[in-house]
Amino acid sequence: MQLFKNTNFDFLRWKWPFIGASLVLSLAGLASIAVRGGLKYGIDFKGGALMTVKFAYPPPVDKIRTALSRKVKGDISVQNFTDISSTNEVAIGTELQEERLLNVNRQAMADVLTSTFGQPESGKLDFNNASQQQLEDRLRDPLARAQVALSDQQLRKLVADMLSFRNTPPRSGLITSFTQLSAVPGVNTAIMNTLQQECYLAPFNIRNVEMVGPKVGAELRTKAVLATLYALGGMLVYIAFRFEWIYGLGAVIACFHDTIITVGLFSIFNKEIDMTVIAALLTLVGYSMNDTIVIFDRIRENLKFMRRDPLEVVMNKAVNQTLSRTVMTSGLTFLTVIALFIWGGPVLHGFAFALVCGIIVGTYSSVFVASPIVLFWHNYADKRKRRTGPAPAVAPPPRVEPVRKSPTRAAK
Repeated sequence: MQLFKNTNFDFLRWKWPFIGASLVLSLAGLASIAVRGGLKYGIDFKGGALMTVKFAYPPPVDKIRTALSRKVKGDISVQNFTDISSTNEVAIGTELQEERLLNVNRQAMADVLTSTFGQPESGKLDFNNASQQQLEDRLRDPLARAQVALSDQQLRKLVADMLSFRNTPPRSGLITSFTQLSAVPGVNTAIMNTLQQECYLAPFNIRNVEMVGPKVGAELRTKAVLATLYALGGMLVYIAFRFEWIYGLGAVIACFHDTIITVGLFSIFNKEIDMTVIAALLTLVGYSMNDTIVIFDRIRENLKFMRRDPLEVVMNKAVNQTLSRTVMTSGLTFLTVIALFIWGGPVLHGFAFALVCGIIVGTYSSVFVASPIVLFWHNYADKRKRRTGPAPAVAPPPRVEPVRKSPTRAAK
């Protein structure tokens, strides 16, 4: 399928504006990294505890931050995700320098949320954050006193059904009224009354807790950098073997260009870099490299039939011939990652943002960065040959005829 037929756009005519834009974006990103004192790493890389909490209403970020700063040691970050989706979720992170404090801070964070937004003074159990075992232990004796005859197996199933109802979307771990549990099979009036007497409903639910030690975070950061460099090095070797070394160098510089700009945009927009972002960057490297190889392969094919044409004409021809393929693949992939960026939620937000930026930058770098590098090198090599000129011809040494003696004198 071809969207464009017999196009003849002069793409390389616009190489300098795009190269200028790339330089501006790269310098802006590097300047942002320098001003901010480095990249903003996630818990995966810097170590610490990260807690994702869902509220029944828009989370009060300032109140959460103030309450945590009084009880939890170390740097605290509270990030609101309501600008991405309507889930009323907030990410609470603490950076730690000592691994022994991980569990301490995790428990301190949960205690602060309970004391600030819950009802710990009532002596009741928080149903929205209770585990299976906690709820079973809390309800066993009160249900027996209420003359609700349940065996241990029946109680276990009842509690499991209620927690499954609580954790199923659209509730996703948070119910706002005990009457909602009437939809659970086996919940009758006596059980409902017992629940209301023994439990209360906090306006928040701790969805997920991640803990990474500082040593592990530093090791992951090093491995992520090495993985990216190894990928670029392997591709350089492959393309240099498949085409010429200058083609491989141009493709790797274009991929490095894509990575630098994407990472710089993370710094400019103050977004965290975690393992999902590294996965997106490696995906971007492969995606951009594939697009570049397609164009380079078409250039190589065209050189067989357009030997007398200038290299810039051959390159423009190759880009026009692959235009339909580029628009279809990049366009459809871009629509997919835009959907992930808008509706993917906070977990996939960094991954989707990296791909959105990378696809835009990677698509134009294959045309306006990788190809001009090859063009500049060949033009430089041609000028050097013309300036040097052909080697001067060396005249053969004169032939020396042997001296012959006169036969008359020899007779004398």
